[in-house]
Formats: sequence, C-alpha cells, structure tokens
Amino acid sequence: MYPNSPRCQVVPLPQKQVAFVVDGQERLRWHAADDAPRPFFFPLTGPSGLPLTRMGHPGAPNHDHHRSIWFAHHKVLGIDFWSDTTDAVIRQEQWLAYQNGPEEASMAVELGWYDGHDPAPLLKQKLVTAIAPADDNGVVIEIQTTLNSMAESLELEKTNFGLLAVRVAGSISAVFGDGVLTGSNGLRTEKNLFEKASAWMDYSGSVDTGINEGLTYFDHPGNATYPSKWHVRDDGWMGASVCGDAPVMLYRDRPTTWRYMIHAHAGPANIELANRLAEDFGRRPPFMIQPAKKSHHKYQIERASNE
Repeated sequence: MYPNSPRCQVVPLPQKQVAFVVDGQERLRWHAADDAPRPFFFPLTGPSGLPLTRMGHPGAPNHDHHRSIWFAHHKVLGIDFWSDTTDAVIRQEQWLAYQNGPEEASMAVELGWYDGHDPAPLLKQKLVTAIAPADDNGVVIEIQTTLNSMAESLELEKTNFGLLAVRVAGSISAVFGDGVLTGSNGLRTEKNLFEKASAWMDYSGSVDTGINEGLTYFDHPGNATYPSKWHVRDDGWMGASVCGDAPVMLYRDRPTTWRYMIHAHAGPANIELANRLAEDFGRRPPFMIQPAKKSHHKYQIERASNE
C-alpha cells in the first residue's frame, strides 16, 4: 500500500471479486461470479490473518451451499433459494459504488433473485458492505441489505433458513474444534441458544495453537424481528432467522431493509465489549446509495442523517 493510500480500501479483482483491505492487508473478499448459485464472502480473516469462516460443512458434503458468509432464503414464494438443489440463483447485476477512506471502505452492489425459469427476477437486492478497523487488529464488517419485490407483493415464507448466514472455520466450531457459542444473554451452546432471541451471537475458539479468535454477529435494533431468534449449531454455523416465527411480506413500492454487523476479534467472547459495540451499532445511521456529486462517479454511499 502506498504511503498516501487510504487506510481502508475496496479493490476490484478479476472474476467479479472484490477485496476489502485494511492497513494493506486483505481481510474480506466478495465473490459474485456465476460459478456458484449465489454470491458470498470468503474468507473473513481474524487479527492473526487466519480465516474465521470456511466453505462448506466440515463433515457433510451435502452442505456445500454453506459458503462462508452469504444471503439466501429457503422459501421465496415456496422456491428454495437456500440449497443447491434447485434452479434458483442470485446474480450480481452491477456494482454501484466502491469507496475508500481513512475510517471505512464500502461497496454497493445490486443483485437479482431468479427462480431459474423466468428471465425476470422475483426480487431486487441492494447490498452495502463496509469494513472498518477495530481494536487489537480486529475488523468490523457492516452489512445492509434492502429487498424489493418485482411484483406488487411477495412472501418470504416462515422458515429458520434465511436471511444472512455465517459458517465459521471448523477449528472454532464446537463439534470440529474447541469453539464456544455465546449469546447476548450470556448463555452458551446450541442447546441453550437455538431458536432463542438474542441481540448478538458469538462463535470463538482456537484458530491455531495458542491463537484464540472469533466472530460476533450483531442484529440491529431497527430490524423488524429484533432481537431475532437464531438458528445456531454446534457444528459451526449461525444465522438470525428473519422468518423464524412468521412470514415477511415484501413490496414493490416499499423496500425492506435489514442491517447486520460482524466483528472479527481476538480472544474469546467478550460480553461487555460486544454490548458496547451493539450500542454503537444501534446509534449508527444507515447507508444511503445516492447519485454522485462528482460527475465521474454514478453513485456514492453516504450515511443517512440522524436528525
């Protein structure tokens, strides 16, 4: 990284990949090529530089649809956008903005959800992802997604599977490593946390000999189901279930937005720190994708006003 380069950067790469870089080190990568049914992030690295997420289930080949950090839903009008067993796909239509900066770098893209038969999408998704440095060489990933139905309305049916899922590295899962699941209520393990409401969920464990790191996944107070009930497993994955209790209706003229944050941190779960980050996240205004003020950019990413 050149001395005058911004501390935080997004770097476009071949094959619809984008690297998120902090202090000259790549910490997260976006994959949107058509060789997978839906885009995903892989890897997200911890302070040591080792991956905290993985592709697929360590012990189940029929779970290759678990791609590190990804968006999906099991029942969109009854169509399975979760597994790899149907023709349904999510495709990146275009990138909207890449922004570097001293405090955070961000990317905005537009995605389409297709049933695999109709050439028109069922849904449009606008996704904003931002990376920022955190203490002890950690990073914070803020993820904001907005869905619009292309029809007048559309139902995301009741299911535990969706919307944003995280598959952690095998070494920090409870079954395949020494990892521990911890909820914001202080409870631990799948038995005590499965389908329970929580403001955040943490998975931490040994990524290598003598190196303990983890991920804290935050729900946002502005989300309709906050605090969401969680689909979590000791084998290494976690997701806030936006339709766990009831279906969610999407509309053409009324966008629906969800906001999440992931903290890649050193050490085991720290409840005091996580609660403080959760409070900060709750006060932070959402992103807005606006027409750019500079003529050579089409769009720019801004924070909405708190007023």
